[in-house]
Amino acid sequence: MNKLVSFLEELEEKDIYYKLNKIRDAILVEVVIPGERWEVEFFQDDSIVVEKFVSDGILYDEKELEVLFREF
Repeated sequence: MNKLVSFLEELEEKDIYYKLNKIRDAILVEVVIPGERWEVEFFQDDSIVVEKFVSDGILYDEKELEVLFREF
């Protein structure tokens, strides 16, 4: 729990946007920075897993929404 609180405090000190969620047996911190989204999971055994989603910089128009619903 100390690692989670320290992480949140550092995010707040640097004015980095985040939101909290619970997923499986972990607390999920979703961090949003320009061009990236990070998912940081804090588990009860004090382990931490980080997954990063990085934008390729390509922007799409509204037609891309059709792809979303067709493929998923």
